[in-house]
Amino acid sequence: MILPKIAVLTGAGISKGSGIATFRDGSDSLWRHYEPQQLATPQAFARDPRLVWEFYDWRRQKMVAARPNRAHVTLAEMESYLPDFTLVTQNIDGLHREAGNQKIYYLHGDIWYVRCTECDFRQEDRRAPLPELPPTCPRCGGLLRPDVVWFGEPLDPMMLMKSERVFREADIALVIGTSAVVYPAAYLPHYTLEHGGRILEFNMERTPLSPYAAETILGPSEITLPTWWEQFKRTLSLD
Repeated sequence: MILPKIAVLTGAGISKGSGIATFRDGSDSLWRHYEPQQLATPQAFARDPRLVWEFYDWRRQKMVAARPNRAHVTLAEMESYLPDFTLVTQNIDGLHREAGNQKIYYLHGDIWYVRCTECDFRQEDRRAPLPELPPTCPRCGGLLRPDVVWFGEPLDPMMLMKSERVFREADIALVIGTSAVVYPAAYLPHYTLEHGGRILEFNMERTPLSPYAAETILGPSEITLPTWWEQFKRTLSLD
């Protein structure tokens, strides 16, 4: 049997079951009276790097105790079963990697990596809290920044090109926990549709993508995705 090519796009909703709030959640939408959109910008970092790092250090401390939920674990299992499986994520929390996925494209970066603003230094740093704010580069002494894409910054063009390619080639696009309003990521599943594939959407509510999906499965993804996968495995005789 020829197994289907599957491309997956995940958004913040998949990590809510792990206790990580989104920017849009009311409880975490403000930090010290700042909107995240005021702080997650290159302009804010240039103006006050310590303030921006205090915000990100707070986010890292909230994320450090989070663990992958059943939706993350299911995607890792899918990768182990399917030879042509690629995960593209808008999330920066690192939970897909912790769950066991290896073929991951990070559209918005990874909060657990830091990079220098002066040289090409980049490394993982999972300390939370960080001992020094703002942290400095051990190589050149320049300021380090979170290795994430801020508002107003372009996505890595190579990462985007690779993501577009896998969705064009996919038979099935799984879209999980994303609002489908942030472009260019929101357009990725449309490439699958345009090339004869189908879209399956997992979300708590319908989105602008829903009219294009073969099926929209409503409910927490840590419940709906494992249920769908068990049924799908049976159709492929993978059990």
